[in-house]
Amino acid sequence: MESVINNFLYYLKIERGVSPRTLSSYASDLNQFKSFFHAQKREMTSIREEDLRKFIIHLRKKGLQVSSIARKLSAVRSFIRFLMQEGVINEDPTANLLSFRRGKRLPHALSQAEVLTLLDLPSPETQKGIKWRAILEVLYGTGIRVSELVGLPCSAVDLEAGFLRVKGKGGKERIVPIGREAEKWLKKYLSEVRPSIDKNSSPYLFLTPRGKPYTRQGIWVMIKRMARKAGLRKVSPHTLRHSFATHLLQGGADLRIVQELLGHADISTTQIYTQVDRSYLKEVHKKYHPRG
Repeated sequence: MESVINNFLYYLKIERGVSPRTLSSYASDLNQFKSFFHAQKREMTSIREEDLRKFIIHLRKKGLQVSSIARKLSAVRSFIRFLMQEGVINEDPTANLLSFRRGKRLPHALSQAEVLTLLDLPSPETQKGIKWRAILEVLYGTGIRVSELVGLPCSAVDLEAGFLRVKGKGGKERIVPIGREAEKWLKKYLSEVRPSIDKNSSPYLFLTPRGKPYTRQGIWVMIKRMARKAGLRKVSPHTLRHSFATHLLQGGADLRIVQELLGHADISTTQIYTQVDRSYLKEVHKKYHPRG
């Protein structure tokens, strides 16, 4: 099974263009499935629906959350489709297997006032403060993913036109407006901060004090730290992306435009934000309507 899993991962990487992070997740889930399958002393060509049901029960007994089980089962389904495509198996054992559904968890978004509190936290008097204000403004002003932020080269920034050229999932490129405030702080960072820390002519836009590109974890840790300082809970770089989408919809933006800005391949992914927006409308109605 190991060689077939490796072939599948190679297929995902080369033909599907999945990100290294997604590839790592698939590898982890399928290796867990392989270990379970081998323990059952079953042959590759005889995977049955019963094996998959046992795998689900095994995961539940280990105490995994519904969302984690659903993800692992999704990876196994994709793998089995690949096995059928390659002629390793002839029948789909997942055909009658009901989806292991997870409840839709609404993304957490900050209020506009909370975003402003976070944005105002870095000191404009220090190089560190200017850099982090620029990072926060770009994340909130463009809605890009933190993985996209850390991979941004300087050449992707067009301050004159007011756009970023972002390479998203699967290597797909999109053009995203920067916005006035993000543009202002980016200019300040590029003129006053970056020249002093760019020790090796790095192509990357945001650099650590040592002149190295940031990692996703580095950005995550720092934003968590600043959020705690600002008295905000459950804040991550992704929270700013959620807030970007939610505030656009609250302001009347078209869902298709928000989909394009976020880089979602499927509009159903973007539609979850309409549920967040409806929650906001309900809150407003309750607060201001005499019969609320």
